[in-house]
Amino acid sequence: MAPFGLMTAGASWLAKSFSVFSCTSTLARCSSVLSATYITPVKYLSSQASGPPKRPVSGYLRFLLQQRPDITRHFPGIKSTEIMRKGAGQWVMLTPEQKKPFNEAAQRAREQFKVDLQRYQALLTTEQFQQETQARMQRLTKRRSIIQKRELNTLGKPKRSRNSLNIFYSEHFLDARGLDPKDKMKSLMQDWKNISLHQKQIYTQLAEDDKIRYKNEMRLWEEHMVEIGRPDLVRENILPTKRKPAAKAQTIKKGTKKVIDTVKKATASKTVRSK
Repeated sequence: MAPFGLMTAGASWLAKSFSVFSCTSTLARCSSVLSATYITPVKYLSSQASGPPKRPVSGYLRFLLQQRPDITRHFPGIKSTEIMRKGAGQWVMLTPEQKKPFNEAAQRAREQFKVDLQRYQALLTTEQFQQETQARMQRLTKRRSIIQKRELNTLGKPKRSRNSLNIFYSEHFLDARGLDPKDKMKSLMQDWKNISLHQKQIYTQLAEDDKIRYKNEMRLWEEHMVEIGRPDLVRENILPTKRKPAAKAQTIKKGTKKVIDTVKKATASKTVRSK
């Protein structure tokens, strides 16, 4: 997802890059880096002797690492985000033939990574292999959580409601005593214990209002998610279900059948008595 986002952002920055990098100069620099130098692996991406091999970077990131010194030389003091945007703009300008060496180098690195990984795993004991597997699953879970959180922020999911203590903290944190956040939190906790009951009730009411705000915003947001085809982001108790009416109809049917059986039994007993 990251390279795609960078390429999209680089397209918008392409016009700005022309102010310093003309089309001719950009393509000239891009062509100049298509030498054997880009094939050499980056040092901090090489495998460690005491740990598993590092996963290689993509062709796009290889190009970005290659262009980084050139960009910083032309723009001293430039931020890392701006470097990535300018590099993305230059990557968009490359032809498929100019991108091919970077992608091929990335493919060769991935193949070598598989070999190194198998060689590393063969040296592990059963316990070490299980530990490595568990650590990898934890990293994947954390990565998925971060991606999901970014997606929800992009879709504008409302922020959760705050309790009375959190509202008190947010209002008085800047003026709290202490040099670091930990000391400030301790002083705020002491202040919260010392304020009057009437003041606490004010923050309690603010927390109740925030709950109403969150409930209303979530209802509108979830309705919008269903409209745009993202019901997977909606809570289960909000989604409309068709099973409940069916279950209700089935219950009525069973009840009706029970009544009919009772009537039949009563009629049969009356017939027997009349005889």
